[in-house]
Amino acid sequence: MAGITDAEFLNKVIPYGFDVVTLGGYSLDEKTIEASLKIIERGRKEFHFELDEIIPHIENEVNLIKKTHPEVRVSANVRSTTPEPIIEASQIKNLDIIEINCHCRQEEIVNIGCGQEMLKRLDLHDYISQIVDNSKSEVSVKIRANVEGIDTLETAKTIEAAGADYLHLDAMDPNVFDADWKLLENICKNTDIKVIGNNSIDSSEKIRKMYQCGVFGFSIARAVISGKLNFSISNF
Repeated sequence: MAGITDAEFLNKVIPYGFDVVTLGGYSLDEKTIEASLKIIERGRKEFHFELDEIIPHIENEVNLIKKTHPEVRVSANVRSTTPEPIIEASQIKNLDIIEINCHCRQEEIVNIGCGQEMLKRLDLHDYISQIVDNSKSEVSVKIRANVEGIDTLETAKTIEAAGADYLHLDAMDPNVFDADWKLLENICKNTDIKVIGNNSIDSSEKIRKMYQCGVFGFSIARAVISGKLNFSISNF
């Protein structure tokens, strides 16, 4: 959740039982930084740092979490039109996972070919594999399901073939206010990548349903946006 998930927020919610937390999303190159600024100007929350500030900032945020919760793994969700800034960010000491954002649907990000528009790149496999081959951190790719014109299963297979460690899948079903459970199960059955299921988790029952689909893990966003979690995740 850009503009919200910083170290202060994550340190507050970790005690509810999270063993991995994600900072960001952060914009890493000139085009995405400019797009983030435009988003802020229209009143939406967003992180904004200049090029020479962003890597030191992420490193400091990682260390603030590790100092308080050394057992928790830290991920950073990042956006860039080219792989090189993401590779640089992956070198941050104590950062466990670098997550490529192929998920954001804000118009300013999509218009520069980033966020969910990345799913339409003909060189998506090469983009990801270049990061995988040069990253010091594990690599996750976060995508949105059911993007118009995109076969989500084929995209998942491309991400797996590129060598990513995790597929973080926002299993969005645009027709209902719930996850696309059939798609999630289909991807888990037809790939071997570690799938992190996301979307509409607002109860322990939804977590259980997600695991029944075959996910490796789950992520929670909106249900914890207040800084509190009103259901248990300790049994999963």
